[in-house]
Amino acid sequence: MSKRDYYEVLGVEKTASFEEIKKAYRKIAFENHPDRNPDNKEAEARFKEAAEAYDVLRDEEKRAHYDRFGHTDMNGGFGGFTNEDIFSQFGDIFENFFGFGGGSRSANRPTVGDDLRYNLTITFRQAAKGDDVRLTIPRTANCPDCGGTGAAEGSKPETCTQCGGKGQVFVQQGPFRFASTCPKCQGKGTVISKPCPRCKGDGHIQEKRELTVHIPAGVYDGARLRLRGEGEAGRNGGPNGDLYVVIRIEADKVFDRDGQDLIYSTKIPFTKAALGAKIKVPTLDEDIEFEVPKGTQSGAVYRVKGKGLPYPGDKRVGDLLIEVIVETPTDLTAEQTELLQALDSLFEKHDSKLTSKLKKKLKDIIG
Repeated sequence: MSKRDYYEVLGVEKTASFEEIKKAYRKIAFENHPDRNPDNKEAEARFKEAAEAYDVLRDEEKRAHYDRFGHTDMNGGFGGFTNEDIFSQFGDIFENFFGFGGGSRSANRPTVGDDLRYNLTITFRQAAKGDDVRLTIPRTANCPDCGGTGAAEGSKPETCTQCGGKGQVFVQQGPFRFASTCPKCQGKGTVISKPCPRCKGDGHIQEKRELTVHIPAGVYDGARLRLRGEGEAGRNGGPNGDLYVVIRIEADKVFDRDGQDLIYSTKIPFTKAALGAKIKVPTLDEDIEFEVPKGTQSGAVYRVKGKGLPYPGDKRVGDLLIEVIVETPTDLTAEQTELLQALDSLFEKHDSKLTSKLKKKLKDIIG
């Protein structure tokens, strides 16, 4: 039996934002929650189907993969996951339903640490050529003395006797079961009788992590580089979160940028625009000689293939666009004025041919 489209499952458009996706999932999960629908196999199936769709669409990478390939190679979504697996991954969704609890979900489950964001400003040349940048990231880490348990050497956390390790106490009112944080363990599910002296029972300490981030050549402004496992430490043996390095690129004094194309603007006198000329043009590596065609108009743009920015992770390279701005001379001398008047007179007579002598004099005096 083929799977339904994940967007159809949640009843949202393909352009839906994360908040819209989350809101739609909350509604379906609440309506089909096992505590509200005991022994209802259809509701349980809808509950699991919505959780599978939400697991994919809430993650940028999974969503992009799904949008491109559909259900192909999605590893079966939740496959044989149980309701408790769903509660463990999306517990925050259910706990926000007016205190609606997550069933038998244990507070001692390993949880992934929080992700971190670091805004990194680099130069235009670093973005163009790529670079390795050393960063110092403040984050939480597992306490080395207690291994993250929070308990002093020779002891270990004990299951809370009041909530039985769930971290919550429940009150049944009709078809609903309401939950509140256990007052004895503060929702942890365990109590520590002998706290670790170094972390004071928290299991975590603050540290400054030194690491190197590789900037790929041709990276664009606003790009997010993901460093797996470099975020905050997890809880109860859970993995670390990730570090997202957000790239900000400084403006360059020589080039502008359009995607992977470089834009170089240059000014030339109108004589060179009319007669044509060879000019030097900078690139990311070395100057090149470019021939401005005769009769070039101000604002004309010429393309030099393969002299732009590389595409990250690709062999392709953008182009260099040369924008020519034709300058009009000011503060003319008497001789220059006389020469231009003579030229203007020729144009008025529709004489398109200038004598070689006039061409040379025009270039010598004005150009």
